[in-house]
Amino acid sequence: METKKPKNVFRDGAISSDFIGNSIYKHQTKTSIGAHNIFLGQVRADDIDGKTVAAIEYTAYEDMANQKFHDIRESAFEKFDLTCMHIYHSLGTVKAGEICLFVFVSSPRRKVVFEALEYIVEAIKADVPVFGKEIFEDDSHTWKVNN
Repeated sequence: METKKPKNVFRDGAISSDFIGNSIYKHQTKTSIGAHNIFLGQVRADDIDGKTVAAIEYTAYEDMANQKFHDIRESAFEKFDLTCMHIYHSLGTVKAGEICLFVFVSSPRRKVVFEALEYIVEAIKADVPVFGKEIFEDDSHTWKVNN
């Protein structure tokens, strides 16, 4: 069996609605697919100790993170009857209201995409070494706690 090389899932800055829409559009020719499900992680303007988050600056141990994303992908394909899956995560600064994580799964059946997507997103949050520095409106910052 051929071992797949981990692909680079990182994108500079926010993930645009054009990119997301085009990703969906490309799947219209795949007529064995009966269901898609999408998770979009968006930067929140949280209030922390009286300060509002204006953006998050994402960094990662890229090689290690790409390997973890790859492992999650392979595990999901083993557990679920998926036709395809795409994962993209931002690096750099993403402003409040912008998209920083895009996960897109497809399958012949709808129930599978719901179960698979939850599994994938929870695994990403638990296992992938991506770090976010919350930048407040006054330009101060703190390291984000994943929740």
